[in-house]
Amino acid sequence: MLQYKKFQNKIKGSSTEGKWYGRAYNSEIIDTKKLAKHMAEHNTPFSPGAIHGVLIDMIACIKHLVLEGKNVKLDDLSIFYLAIGSKPALKAEDFTAANIQSVKLSTRATGKMSEKNLLTEYEIKEVNEYQSP
Repeated sequence: MLQYKKFQNKIKGSSTEGKWYGRAYNSEIIDTKKLAKHMAEHNTPFSPGAIHGVLIDMIACIKHLVLEGKNVKLDDLSIFYLAIGSKPALKAEDFTAANIQSVKLSTRATGKMSEKNLLTEYEIKEVNEYQSP
């Protein structure tokens, strides 16, 4: 189930000041150890420690591959890739690595987690109690 909270835009002078929007609600951050424990509880012969080791290796490999300029796709979840932000140059020959101002790891949902599927195949519900995570 997808949960959301309502919030009001309070940015003074904004064309949407005072209007209400929805924001995805997340109750908790699950780290790799908690994920490994959760996975071990799903009828697997592997221990949380063994699963955690595989996850740690997977993370290292994803980092390595995206830094080589490859996209890494985890089917029905997301595609991981690097994105850059840069300042422009007037001519191609003037653009150098010094123009690059930021690099970030980005993801794009794929398969069962794509935007279309999330909107049509899962229940969407407002969070009744607003608590800070």
